[in-house]
Amino acid sequence: MYQLDRVSKQFDGRIAAVDDLDLKVRRGEKLALIGPSGAGKTTLFRMLNLTIPPTSGVLLFDGLDVSRLSGRRLREVRRRIGTVYQQHNLVPRLPVIHNVLSGRLGGWSLWQALRSLIRPKEVELAYEALSQVGIPEKLYDRTETLSGGQQQRVAIARTLVQNPEVILADEPVSSVDPALAAGIVRLLIDLSEAHRKTLIMNLHSVDLALAHFPRVIGLKDGKISFDLPAAEVTDEHLAALYAASQAETGEEVPSLAELRPVRSCQPRPTS
Repeated sequence: MYQLDRVSKQFDGRIAAVDDLDLKVRRGEKLALIGPSGAGKTTLFRMLNLTIPPTSGVLLFDGLDVSRLSGRRLREVRRRIGTVYQQHNLVPRLPVIHNVLSGRLGGWSLWQALRSLIRPKEVELAYEALSQVGIPEKLYDRTETLSGGQQQRVAIARTLVQNPEVILADEPVSSVDPALAAGIVRLLIDLSEAHRKTLIMNLHSVDLALAHFPRVIGLKDGKISFDLPAAEVTDEHLAALYAASQAETGEEVPSLAELRPVRSCQPRPTS
């Protein structure tokens, strides 16, 4: 689905957020990205969803060189990629149905979009998406009345009605209660498996990444520190990944001994 060959992204012509990175992601694969703050994870995601182009290197999406895409063709390819953000990017004062159906805007004309604000179209589609994320009864509630976890489910439902081939989840659980985080991660994985979608998730939580994903990539200073099956990630890998960040912030990186009880529920990799 993705192939990155020596991809770099520089800002102001000198600061390399992503540096000479090689990466391949198969269609239907589920993988997690972990790493300290400033590692380049969000910049990488912005390149993967075609929001920003690489400064150098080649980025292929489903065999297409994205540097050759522009205008209508670029918009068409972008519609094949859905993104779930850390900040839900919802309109708080609108009913939930409008926020969910905003996932359809890429396929609607301006007139269709304006008309749907007055009288929502494809109501059944929105209801089905909310049913899949477990909150169909919230269809006509004002979005601002929902809890943080419910709003993240609305954002996921919005991605479902877009019906992309790839779901990029950029820190999707950082703004919800830790008790809800595992449920949302599991929901995204289950939905991706049910609909045969590629899922790439950027996670701050090491334990969630190791517990739920068959493949885990550690990113540091814009480079891949390791790319391994979760079962092969060691304390040494984590120490090398977070060493500088730990020295600066004083945060402790959890050891695998602490994570093993959680990891026992890790699903088998799917083809």
